[in-house]
Amino acid sequence: MQNTSNKTLHLISFDMPYPPNYGGIIDVFYKIRALHRVGVNIILHVFDHGKASSDELKEYCQQIYYYERKTGIDSQLSTLPYIVKSRRQPDLLKNLMKDDWPIFFEGLHTTYYLSHPFLKNRLKIYRESNIEHHYYWKLSLASRKIIDKVFFAVEAARLFLWQKQLSYADLILTVSEDDSLYLRKKFPHKPVECIPSFHGNDEVTSKAGFGNFALYHGKLSVPENDQSARFLIRKVFAGLPYRLIVAGMNPEKNLIRLAKNYPNVVVMANPSLEEMDKLIEEAHINVLITQQNTGLKLKLLNTLFKGRHCLVNDKMLVGTNLAQLCHVANDKNSLKEKITELFQQPFSPDDIGKRIHHLNHWYSDDENTRKILDLVFKF
Repeated sequence: MQNTSNKTLHLISFDMPYPPNYGGIIDVFYKIRALHRVGVNIILHVFDHGKASSDELKEYCQQIYYYERKTGIDSQLSTLPYIVKSRRQPDLLKNLMKDDWPIFFEGLHTTYYLSHPFLKNRLKIYRESNIEHHYYWKLSLASRKIIDKVFFAVEAARLFLWQKQLSYADLILTVSEDDSLYLRKKFPHKPVECIPSFHGNDEVTSKAGFGNFALYHGKLSVPENDQSARFLIRKVFAGLPYRLIVAGMNPEKNLIRLAKNYPNVVVMANPSLEEMDKLIEEAHINVLITQQNTGLKLKLLNTLFKGRHCLVNDKMLVGTNLAQLCHVANDKNSLKEKITELFQQPFSPDDIGKRIHHLNHWYSDDENTRKILDLVFKF
């Protein structure tokens, strides 16, 4: 690892990075931790959604600034994306202008000032977590409420138009090879590099043997995850003799009611990080299906480092090289067949060895930190 003395970065986070309990925020937190570990000074800027400040972040950051999002009708009635305009904050620009260190913009959400003339001569790095207009369009398709469908569809259109702002970035870092290909076509004169998501796992800790339940987990307030959970409950585990635990943040009340109709299904709302890790470790099968084929699904990486059998659909694997570590099924009948098969099959030491070899080579936080430093500080 190169000498990082006197290396400093501004990092703008779209949400509070701690606790790292969903999607892109996991990448943000563990990237901060990994950069700190090699001596990089982090000046962190956080849009905190009214959440309390975090003592944990103080361990890893030289300085932390908190900003309130400008939510409400003024940010909605705009041609700019709501997730971008609601993060316009003049104090952020003032704080970025106090020095000339490189700036990490985490997600399209944080790019309101990416093209600002006062930052013209700064090194600006865009960290992608999804092709956002694809992501929001699919959220619209998955939503059950008309008002949500309309919001997500409008936001997808606004994000598509806003995407051209990425031409002001000096470097684009993606989380998957498919997203890299897309952005290279859109911005052929910009350097685009794939750096897989940071996940915080230093080693594979999967346990050999058997568990006695299957697990589906995710941020259950997200329409796509809610839809996947309902599909697994109604179409896959209904009638099977195996337990399913559905765990995650903020499930809808009617999802909890739905699960009560099935004696082998339970919904666990808002587990702590420790509780979620234990569920992942103890499950015999982690079932992870998605209708979104953008980004890199961090829950997949985390599960492969911690869990036993991992059963996914093809869309979960798009843009990754993780197929060799997973079992794949794409419809209700093949999912039922594979679940029945895997509950008779122990997770073996050979399975663990295969994961250690593959994950430590391609998905090491330390190695990806080195790649970021080589890219950012060569400019």
